[in-house]
Amino acid sequence: MAYELPPLPYAYDALDPYISKSTLEFHHDKHHAAYVSKYNDGVKGTDYDSKPIEEVIKAIAGDSSKQALFNNGAQAWNHTFYWNSMKPGGGGTPSGDLATKIDADFGSFDKFAEEFKTAGATQFGSGWAWLVLDNGTLKVTKTANADNPLPANQVPLLTMDVWEHAYYLDYQNKRPDYIDTFLKNVVNWDFAASNLAAA
Repeated sequence: MAYELPPLPYAYDALDPYISKSTLEFHHDKHHAAYVSKYNDGVKGTDYDSKPIEEVIKAIAGDSSKQALFNNGAQAWNHTFYWNSMKPGGGGTPSGDLATKIDADFGSFDKFAEEFKTAGATQFGSGWAWLVLDNGTLKVTKTANADNPLPANQVPLLTMDVWEHAYYLDYQNKRPDYIDTFLKNVVNWDFAASNLAAA
């Protein structure tokens, strides 16, 4: 049961001028496609071949003998989640139950935004910033390289890729500018709200 590379949920130029067509073409068609291909090669003919990718990620996390498979599987999953964490005309603030929950668990949206920006800006090297539900409480977390919240039994609601290939063509070394733009202009609060509702 091969994990298929999903198409972007919007056109390549849909996030312009915040994230360029060139970035999305390279990021999706080269980087994401390579993770998916290597993951499928790694599970082919094994017991993992018929299992959902989320189950495989949880099962092999922390197993040094399966680090390469974990890296490619987690990166394949992370990127699919990341594309859905953005949308044309996104940004701003959430509404409804998600907004209420953010206010309750962080104190205010501004405090959440500050934590989220800090998580992305202080992730040394490559990684991800996440909004997760952890035992009923919203938290901001960050993970290095391919790691994600699934092995920690946290429910991811939203993610931001802070690997350089996510922003370098558009922002060069100015990661904080990319992070600001992500929250102000492209973040998909509807996606986060639907993940919260399903949790």
